[in-house]
Amino acid sequence: MIMKKIFMMTALWMGTMAFVACNDDETTPNNGYDDDSQPALVSVEQIIDGCMDIANEVGNAKIGDPLDLWNSGEQVKALYAVESWYSWHSREDYSNNILSIRNAFYGTRDGQIATNSLATLIKANNETLFNTVDGAIQDAYQAILNIPAPFRNNINAPQVTTAVTACNDLEETLKSLKAYLQRNDAVNADAVLQPILVTYVNDVVLPTYKELMEKNTALHEAAKAFAAVPSDENFQNCCNAWLEARTPWETSEAFLFGPVDALGLDPNMDSWPLDQEAIVNILNSGEFNNMVWGDDDDDDTVEAKQGVRGFHTMEFLIFKNGKARTLNDGTSTDAANLDYTTANAQSWGNYMVQVGKLLQQDATELYNAWTKSYEGGKAYKDLFLSHELDDDEEEE
Repeated sequence: MIMKKIFMMTALWMGTMAFVACNDDETTPNNGYDDDSQPALVSVEQIIDGCMDIANEVGNAKIGDPLDLWNSGEQVKALYAVESWYSWHSREDYSNNILSIRNAFYGTRDGQIATNSLATLIKANNETLFNTVDGAIQDAYQAILNIPAPFRNNINAPQVTTAVTACNDLEETLKSLKAYLQRNDAVNADAVLQPILVTYVNDVVLPTYKELMEKNTALHEAAKAFAAVPSDENFQNCCNAWLEARTPWETSEAFLFGPVDALGLDPNMDSWPLDQEAIVNILNSGEFNNMVWGDDDDDDTVEAKQGVRGFHTMEFLIFKNGKARTLNDGTSTDAANLDYTTANAQSWGNYMVQVGKLLQQDATELYNAWTKSYEGGKAYKDLFLSHELDDDEEEE
């Protein structure tokens, strides 16, 4: 099961060393950074760690967990373990996760390879390794799309096992990439890696988060339009807006570090599975404050509130069996198959608006943390590019 945990605190710079140049000549610059700063290699390692993490999650959790449940005879649990099954968008979500790895490696979002990128650096110094990494990315991406659609109805298809293997192979290949960078001075110097970091931040991370903010805003507007004028057309518009917003989110999952992790924004927006019974209670009660948590709440309380908001709650409210809901798509009132009815229409629309509002707020907070100020200090992009880490960020 894929419940995103709050404050994962996965050592922002986990598994790396702080290299501090020792030099008796105080007039000699230390690669342009303060003596207590960390080199560009540490930031590049974090990029690769993020890519490894999502390759592992896609293969062993998003795809592997439903497969394991199915093979153990728990077929109903397997169906409900499939992320994004209301929209039947699972394969697209997972393949976009692989594109987030490609984007980090290429230094672009359009499939081209940037001059200042890990891909260009590795190709120039070890073309065999470049071909191995690039091939593993392409193989994992295609293996996921080779799964018959929808994934929820084809959990035991042979292509599923192939996709799990391809994702695991990609993770191992990325480990080799990281090891190569660590042991080769020709490719891990600050002067070599710093331009790559700048391109990564300016051309991959920031545009992705900006688009996420814009698309979440559009989703909120679509939800408000539905609440004002409920119609089949506006249900469809909400679904279209949801699909548009999912792309920047899923293509950001190779960099789930920094503010998105520390501020709880990942599970705010993307917790899975949902607590459908709690969603029904909110629809019946109209107590929308049950989606908002505070710093004084314990972990269980926070997770409970995150499980009734975000992309997948919106997905539940606007999709049914892979299609947009309609005003007359059924009359079921049980938690697993709750339908929009005249009795719950006003609460349903209000719930959609509240979820959309929180998605917009979370995406805006994330973008602002990277571009304006993180926890009252510098923008996170500046901290990342100057390798300024506090003690909490260095600890696991």
